[in-house]
Amino acid sequence: MDKCVTCGRELHPERARKYNYCMSPECQEKNVKGLTMVAVGVNKAAEQYMILDENTKDEIASGKYHDQRRGSFGKPVSSSAPPAAPPATPQARPAAPRQRSAPPAAPKVTRKPWSQRQERLALLYNEQGLRPDEIAGKIGLSRYLVTQVILNARTRGKL
Repeated sequence: MDKCVTCGRELHPERARKYNYCMSPECQEKNVKGLTMVAVGVNKAAEQYMILDENTKDEIASGKYHDQRRGSFGKPVSSSAPPAAPPATPQARPAAPRQRSAPPAAPKVTRKPWSQRQERLALLYNEQGLRPDEIAGKIGLSRYLVTQVILNARTRGKL
């Protein structure tokens, strides 16, 4: 029969399978160990929490769990960093000519398909209570564009 490592009392056989100390408060306080938990990025919606043991450490190291919001495990990888050059060896082949990549494209500037004057009129008519189809007939835009003008003004806090 197994005995408690702290007080020497006999342990119940079922308890002895997992623990080497008894249930007395003094023995538990002295021997209990907290669990180390780790958040594992599984998908966009939630994290999964696991007990960090040797098996979990091996799975994390093998790349089983990774944050799908990122292209790689851990910190985001900077694409602007130059790739590391391979170590030079005495029998290295001459390097192939590098392909030049195109410079990054400038961000597209999109223009609104309505004029500033049409926007002001649409917002004034909207404040007067006219419907988008009525406004569209007065200022020469489609009902869709009038709705976009109004929604655009609301998102900017102009309405």
